[in-house]
Amino acid sequence: MKHFQAFQFHRVLLFAAALVLATQAHAETDPLPSWNDGPAKQAIVDFVKSTTTKDSPQFVPTAERIATFDQDGTLWVSHPIYAQVMYCLDRVPAVVKAKPKLAKVEPFKTVLSGNREKIAKLSMDSLLKIVAATLTGMSVEEFQAEVKAWLATAMDPRWKRPYTELTYQPMQEVLKYLRDNGYKTYIVTGGGQDFVRVYSEETYGIPPEQVVGSALGTKYAYDKSGKPFLTKEPKLLLNDNNAGKPEGIHLMIGRRPHAAFGNSTGDRQMLEYTKADDGARLSMLVLHDDAKREYAYGPAQGLPTTKVGTFTQSLYDEAQKQGWTVISMKNDWKRIFSFEQ
Repeated sequence: MKHFQAFQFHRVLLFAAALVLATQAHAETDPLPSWNDGPAKQAIVDFVKSTTTKDSPQFVPTAERIATFDQDGTLWVSHPIYAQVMYCLDRVPAVVKAKPKLAKVEPFKTVLSGNREKIAKLSMDSLLKIVAATLTGMSVEEFQAEVKAWLATAMDPRWKRPYTELTYQPMQEVLKYLRDNGYKTYIVTGGGQDFVRVYSEETYGIPPEQVVGSALGTKYAYDKSGKPFLTKEPKLLLNDNNAGKPEGIHLMIGRRPHAAFGNSTGDRQMLEYTKADDGARLSMLVLHDDAKREYAYGPAQGLPTTKVGTFTQSLYDEAQKQGWTVISMKNDWKRIFSFEQ
């Protein structure tokens, strides 16, 4: 009897071990483990397979495998206010310290007051004044050092975590999956190009030269020792939003993407441009419809309206008409952040 029981126990152990190995093997073969099975996940997998299989009629040569990603609201949290805007607001005291007269001038006076309701109501013109004062007037190296220092200490008020930890795990998996299959991934953002380039490689695995964003001018000069440097100037070279996105893609990349990912009306033209050419094309939009795990806003599909990352019903309707895939954060993502249990 004892031998029989030992034999049975051994069989149970072997079965359990086999089950664990099978589960691990499945996890290793699934490139998108944070995605629920469904049309969105399948669209990504089918696209990658069809464009990287040599005998496929939709095969795309490696040199032409370009994928572009909006950042705010597509790769990381952008609600209720963009991280770069938070950086600019946090920089105001230092700017005023250097130029004390600004303390009595709007909108700097409002920002220094700390009144969140008034700050939230600042006009676009006021925000642009703050942007110009906080993002220019220093060397490129000084700016990079300031952004790095801010990112090292700044915390999102809701999750109490650094902004760079609030990237979407499902999208991180898409980035890796595409790169593993020969795609070059680019960030194409309406945010500041120099700002995003500071952390893009460490955060997303995307080097700074593969970041296309709204760009300000720089001026070449020499310091007292004769060493050359670049100074950031308040001169807009590229507004990388709306139609500016395909314009920036042509200017900075030189190839039309085969895949493009966005989340708002500012990404419409990038997705249109991507889908307009021949061959396999993948255009996807992230819909923020999970108020519990992240945020819910649209106003597409009856979701609350917003000025940050607006996803209109007309954009949703165009996605249905053009064959773009709408990703439901609530239904398509098993988890949103890497730190979720």
